[in-house]
Amino acid sequence: METILNNYAFIDSQNLNLGIQELGWKLDFKRFRIYLEEKYNVEKAYLFIGYLPENQDIYTSLQNYGYVLVFKPVLKNKKGEVKGNVDADLVLQA
Repeated sequence: METILNNYAFIDSQNLNLGIQELGWKLDFKRFRIYLEEKYNVEKAYLFIGYLPENQDIYTSLQNYGYVLVFKPVLKNKKGEVKGNVDADLVLQA
C-alpha cells in the first residue's frame, strides 16, 4: 500500500525573495510551486506576504499558481522602507 503524503510548505516570501536576489537570480514562482509539488509532494504551499493594495495583480497570479496567501499588513520605517514581519504568524500557522 502506498503512503499518501500531506506535506505543507510555509514560506516567508520576503526571505525567499531576498535570498534568491542575493544570488543574482529571479524566482519564477509558478515553476517553484510545481517544483514543491513534484519534488516534495507539497499539497498546500502557504505564502506569507506583506499586503500592499498596488500589488493585487501579483497576489492574484500567486493564487492562480496554487499558493495559499497569508497576508500581513506592512509597516513603513522612518526611511519610508516597507517591512512586513510575518515570522510570528508563520510559526503559529505551522
